[in-house]
Amino acid sequence: MDSARDKNPHGVELKDAAAFQSIAENGLISICGFGSLLSERSARYTFPELMNFRVAVLHGFRRVFAHVAPVFLERGIADVETKEMSSLSVEPFPGESIVVTVFEIAEHEVPLFIEREHEFRFLAVTVHTLEGDVSAPKAVICARFSDEEYRRDRCQDEKEYNRRYGKWSIEQIWRDDILPCRAYLRHCVLAAKNLSQAAYESFLDHTYLGDRTTTIRQHLASNERIMQEEPPLALRERYGG
Repeated sequence: MDSARDKNPHGVELKDAAAFQSIAENGLISICGFGSLLSERSARYTFPELMNFRVAVLHGFRRVFAHVAPVFLERGIADVETKEMSSLSVEPFPGESIVVTVFEIAEHEVPLFIEREHEFRFLAVTVHTLEGDVSAPKAVICARFSDEEYRRDRCQDEKEYNRRYGKWSIEQIWRDDILPCRAYLRHCVLAAKNLSQAAYESFLDHTYLGDRTTTIRQHLASNERIMQEEPPLALRERYGG
């Protein structure tokens, strides 16, 4: 089976590291950021050697908080009781557009990228400049997967799934009944605000809770303390916007 296939009209699915080569240019892969990667400082924690960090627009997608993130449990910032434990992904949605960032990483970094973002669907998407021009080459974005597809396509067997998520008692990764991790949400909002006014407005109005109805602007209006709460000291710089 072809490792790069167009399962979605909004982007070509990249199923493994070999498929990433189809969008490589001069040994580089473009990555699309839409949450914490709106912050160049934060992005450099993950990709220290990234190049050409810039702002772009992605049409036909929206951001949704509907993904249980083990890293938040590991770092002690997830609240299982209140279900405030979600990170972000994107999903195709006609008529939506989001302000994102784009940057390049070396092709040899792809296996580590896949391992870090193991539970996401990787899509090669076309982004545009703020002026509306197509920005080449295509960029990789971490999109919503499904639990069924993830277990079938990404995990070799149930043992691998349990190795990754069993210790956190995570039986379902992709859920619509969870809320954003508070520290992570604050970080993303500040990152968007620091990036540009357009990015800030985009994040508030084109990012949704798992219900796909409530915007982050509305969520913050009902939870004003989120933006006043600083993350733990050890994470203050990384999650500081």
